[in-house]
Amino acid sequence: MAHFVDLNTLTTSFTLPSITKLLERSKTGGFVCRKTDKVQEQQQLTRRMALGFAVSISLTGAFGESNVSLAKDNGFWIDGPLPTPPIYNNIVNEQTGTRTFLKKGVYVADIGAKGRTYRVKKNAFDLLAMEDLIGPDTLNYVKKYLRLKSTFLFYDFDNLISLAASQDKQPLLDLANRLFDNFEKLEDAAKRKNLAETEACYKDTKILLQEVMIRMA
Repeated sequence: MAHFVDLNTLTTSFTLPSITKLLERSKTGGFVCRKTDKVQEQQQLTRRMALGFAVSISLTGAFGESNVSLAKDNGFWIDGPLPTPPIYNNIVNEQTGTRTFLKKGVYVADIGAKGRTYRVKKNAFDLLAMEDLIGPDTLNYVKKYLRLKSTFLFYDFDNLISLAASQDKQPLLDLANRLFDNFEKLEDAAKRKNLAETEACYKDTKILLQEVMIRMA
């Protein structure tokens, strides 16, 4: 015989929690959460105010405007157009007195002998990676990229030759002139959009760039 559940017994044996108690609990929990969030927001706001105050002091000076360091005093402020770095060694084209690939309006920072040596290697490495860029539709980009990188190489090489020991000056001078003569040929070929000549000039350039990497290692 099937057993049936007595609904009256079921409702009396199980008691549901009071709705008012549930509401009170939810209000209390919500109040705690809101209070915690408010405290965290106040702490973050206080930290931001303290940081902003510290930055303002560092910028305006702790003891008045007399201690404020102007941008002109930090060695990086330049009035007017960017200056053209001087050339100390005979690495220019004898016929033109300059180099056709030199780009104007480029600031070449004086970062010391070690910094210049690193920058020469970095730019030589970038030009070695330019081989994949050479193509029938990219010669204009090749010319612009070559001019930018070779400008830094030119002025850094010039300074490193001046700082080199007497027995190293002439080998560096010869390497620089061979490299820059080739740069001019490569730039001219790319400017005339002659792909075959550009590829042929770049093969010679690649050998010289590898020599530069070995020399600066």
